[in-house]
Amino acid sequence: MNKIYFDHSATTPVDPKVLETMLPYFSDDFGNASSIHGFGQKAAGAVDEARRQVAGAFACEPQEVIFTSGATEANNLAVNGLLKSLVTQGLKDMHVITTQVEHDAIIEPCRELVRTKLAEVTYLGVKPNGVIDVAELEASITDKTVLVSVMFANSEVGAIQPIKEIGKIIKKINEKRLAEWETIRVADRGAKPARIYFHTDATQAVNFLDCNIKALHVDMLSMSGHKIYGPKGVGALIVKEGTPISAILRGGHQERNFRSGTLNVPGIVGLGEAVSLAVANRAANNKQVAEVRDYLIERINKEIPQVVCNTDVANATPSHAHFSFVGAEGESVLLALDMEAGIAVSTGSACASHTLKASRVLLAMGIKQEDTHGAIRFTLGKENSKADIDKLMEHLPGIVKKFRDMAPAY
Repeated sequence: MNKIYFDHSATTPVDPKVLETMLPYFSDDFGNASSIHGFGQKAAGAVDEARRQVAGAFACEPQEVIFTSGATEANNLAVNGLLKSLVTQGLKDMHVITTQVEHDAIIEPCRELVRTKLAEVTYLGVKPNGVIDVAELEASITDKTVLVSVMFANSEVGAIQPIKEIGKIIKKINEKRLAEWETIRVADRGAKPARIYFHTDATQAVNFLDCNIKALHVDMLSMSGHKIYGPKGVGALIVKEGTPISAILRGGHQERNFRSGTLNVPGIVGLGEAVSLAVANRAANNKQVAEVRDYLIERINKEIPQVVCNTDVANATPSHAHFSFVGAEGESVLLALDMEAGIAVSTGSACASHTLKASRVLLAMGIKQEDTHGAIRFTLGKENSKADIDKLMEHLPGIVKKFRDMAPAY
């Protein structure tokens, strides 16, 4: 059985060019990048080169790149590291704005801020296409707001958030507050107004969208290697110079004291190569993936009745096609495709795949709870072809019909 993979939002295969760059650092050049002898310096040089590659991809300075174990750690460092640092500056009663459709790696740290009474958090809803209302975000900003965190592209439906527009709004508010404060006579000035910092989780965006942090007006950006044909267990947080961050892991002095732990040299080398390839091949890959994705949507809509496409193709990454197969339980469809045809799909975020709860992303979009249970996410990659879709469609209509026939209510 030839297996077919349609779950690239969960993880991607390592590109052969990436693997080739990594291999020497597992054996021949195995030194610890913190060691000062020749073995260590060879490893440190490779890390420096990877840092330059990542910086080039995001239009930042190499010293603004903090290597992490992945986007989950990067997100936690962005939220907790910023708030922890602001506390040391004497800030209290802080306010954070995020969205209802963020990954749990943002939602959970924000919930912890509330539990520990470190900050209040506003969770913005989304429109039916999965995109926030920018006017609502702007109206939610208060004089206590210190952080806005909005993901660039959603992992479930692929919706792209207007990060550049949000960044411009936050930049304008920060400039206005500072200008007003500076007009006050020095003797009468209170504390300098708190700055609003802007973070985006770009984990699902790097393959498809320009993540130039200057153009986006973001202060912090999270990403992960295994979503861009790189290795698992490595990622980065881009932190614009001047953004206050305190370490959340302690024990060493790596990454300029921002992130303790022996550097994952092979992973970092692979991340640098993967991000370089992603940027260099972005336009061509986007075109090819979009053509296959559009063919998938066309065939499903034509050949299977009672199907709702939850992805707004006009404002989504080219890889995503998320459907509700009304009356067919999504997990049953997933398992049947896997066992009968060797075809891998998902019902949503891989990090939430062991829960039976309805997707909060779909609920936030206004999708009926009963329809969320028929959800299947197809996320395509650069190796997928129209022939893969043809193979899928030999099995999918019959599988959906089988499970609908087993559901009396339907």
